[in-house]
Amino acid sequence: MNIAVLVSGGGTNLQAIIDRIEDGSLSDVYISVVISSSSDAYAIERAQKHGISVVSIVKKNFSTANDFDRAIMDTLAKYGTEFIVLAGYLSLLGHCVVEQYKNRIINIHPSLIPSFCGAGMYGIRPHEAALQRGVKVSGATVHIVDSAYDEGPIILQKAIDIAPNDTPQTLQKRIMNECEQVILPKAIQLFAHNRIKVDGRVARIIDV
Repeated sequence: MNIAVLVSGGGTNLQAIIDRIEDGSLSDVYISVVISSSSDAYAIERAQKHGISVVSIVKKNFSTANDFDRAIMDTLAKYGTEFIVLAGYLSLLGHCVVEQYKNRIINIHPSLIPSFCGAGMYGIRPHEAALQRGVKVSGATVHIVDSAYDEGPIILQKAIDIAPNDTPQTLQKRIMNECEQVILPKAIQLFAHNRIKVDGRVARIIDV
């Protein structure tokens, strides 16, 4: 399965995907291109170290949203993309992209959806919100992308207990290491092996 990984920052989840491909635990998957919403994201360097093509498509450089969407679509087509992974990608994909790749775009979100998600809930904010609310567990969710933030069918979730001394920063790091980097490659593998069936707003894992 030929995938494009879309990034905006450090690329830790991109690195997890690369590592799992290289150690063989993520099979039948090839990253043809990394698309960055920032021209100076560290994720670009991560991709280049592994010989992966990188294209920066920065929204503010386009006069209209349609032009931005077209640039993304053209890049995906150029690299023969079959599947899209949003790995810390902060821009909302346009309707035309979502429709072209319907049920073939996934995102990793740093909370247990439907808690602490939606517009504005990215980076450290879901972890701050979780601690402010006093929840006892948090985690990460991989979901299919539709035209709204964090509304698509859920593929996988993984939870951890919140420690009494957790800060937003320590919680973010633990969820990233123990949840996000575990379930994102697993979700990609499920799609690569045609083990996901979407029924309305519910995604089911098919047993083999």
